[in-house]
Amino acid sequence: MDHFYQLGWQLDPLGGPSGEAYKAEQDGRKLFLKRNASPFLAALSAEGIVPKLVWTKRIETGEVVTAQHWKNGRELTREDMGGLRVAALMSKIHTSEPLLTMLKRLGMKPMLPEVLLNKIQSSLSPKVNAHHVVRNAIQYLENAVPEIEVADCRVCHGDVNHHNWLLSDTDELFLVDWEGAMIADPAIDLGMILYPYVDHSEWDSWLQNYGIELDNDLRSRMKWYTFVQAITMIQWYEDRKRFTEMNEWILFLSKVMDKDRLI
Repeated sequence: MDHFYQLGWQLDPLGGPSGEAYKAEQDGRKLFLKRNASPFLAALSAEGIVPKLVWTKRIETGEVVTAQHWKNGRELTREDMGGLRVAALMSKIHTSEPLLTMLKRLGMKPMLPEVLLNKIQSSLSPKVNAHHVVRNAIQYLENAVPEIEVADCRVCHGDVNHHNWLLSDTDELFLVDWEGAMIADPAIDLGMILYPYVDHSEWDSWLQNYGIELDNDLRSRMKWYTFVQAITMIQWYEDRKRFTEMNEWILFLSKVMDKDRLI
């Protein structure tokens, strides 16, 4: 990012797994810079899902840098996730034809359940695969693969935890960090909001705000995808030897199993 230093910008790396995001300041102006962001960012900006895209530039290294308006604000709390605004924004994302069209233009194919199951089965380490909670979950996944039509797949974020939601100081709500975007069954996002954040007694009202009714089919699909995502996170943390977080996800997976038996 020497190009921007030479132009007089002050850059502060923002961390994160990619290490490619920066807060940029010059003469009181603040921008959020990202290296090698997907062209999908433009569609997200146009839909108001992320802070507005200001410009896209190719720099001397050949890398593409995007700049968005810098938004002061806070991430959502766990309690915020059960609110009407989260449900409304998720519905907007899942029903957006422009977003779906853009991902298709970028060559993305639907992430069907069979593909997700194969990815998990081929990626688990012996240690994770041997854990009794994971084994029970894998057996369930193998025996209960949802039947999803390609036409029912929509744009999904894939990592809707509360850290990826930004409420600005001017009361604008955004969902950020779209590196894991996919075309898939919307239940993959819904399950990871309802199971961790929303009491089961409020699932019906949350989904009504989203725009659908809770039925047995949706319930089983959300459970299936929540198992997939929990196992994925268990393996992700095990790979990085972050065993505290790994155990937290194992505990979450176990609680989802127990909760579902009571529903």
